[in-house]
Amino acid sequence: MLEISDLSKSFAGFRAVAEVSLTVDTRQIAAVIGPNGAGKSTLFNLITGHLQPDSGTVRLDGRDITGAPPYRLCGMGIGRSFQRTNIFPNLTVFENLQAAFLVHRGRGRNFWSLAESFYRDETAGLLASIGLAGQEKTIAGTLSYGNQKQLELGLALASDPQILLLDEPTAGMSAGETHDTIRLLQRIAEERALTLLFTEHDMEVVFGIAQKIAVLHQGRLIAEGVPDEVRNDPEVRRVYLGHGLGHGH
Repeated sequence: MLEISDLSKSFAGFRAVAEVSLTVDTRQIAAVIGPNGAGKSTLFNLITGHLQPDSGTVRLDGRDITGAPPYRLCGMGIGRSFQRTNIFPNLTVFENLQAAFLVHRGRGRNFWSLAESFYRDETAGLLASIGLAGQEKTIAGTLSYGNQKQLELGLALASDPQILLLDEPTAGMSAGETHDTIRLLQRIAEERALTLLFTEHDMEVVFGIAQKIAVLHQGRLIAEGVPDEVRNDPEVRRVYLGHGLGHGH
């Protein structure tokens, strides 16, 4: 589904991403981990067109999408959520999702004309699938942090993506919210036959959900494989120095 080859990006002489190659199979749940400053967010921004690489290529389902702008990638089937939530805080939960459908289904230009009647069923269905049924009329900005992240996941799903890129989907969440979010992601990936690629600092989350893990350190890929291979990799263990890579996680 996603093939990254020799991707590199420097900022003022600093190599944030250095010759990274990575593949994610269709319907695979893959994670990118690494210490702070390892280059995870830069890598995501290169994949999603928010940054242009200095060299290397990104292919989606065999098509070269290197450096294509984010709005074009959205039309090609890449959904993305950010560390900061990107919801409309003054609209209701229902209006947020309905707006996403309006934009992605090509009615964005005459946005609010008769908008109330469009995509009501789709919006209600999506609300239920992301676990926010009953919150339709809640003003989005007043939701708990965990619920705001659920809503943002809904906004990304409204474009009906083939692959979903999630940048630290559980950042800032309580343990309970984190657990619920991971179960939600697993269920949605299964229901929608989605491919997932996410960055995450919480090792329990990573080893609980990922089928494949890639480890970045100082912009380079130092390991890639199934969770047990990565957990037992000597260089990964050295980089993390026991930062929660034990078998209990």
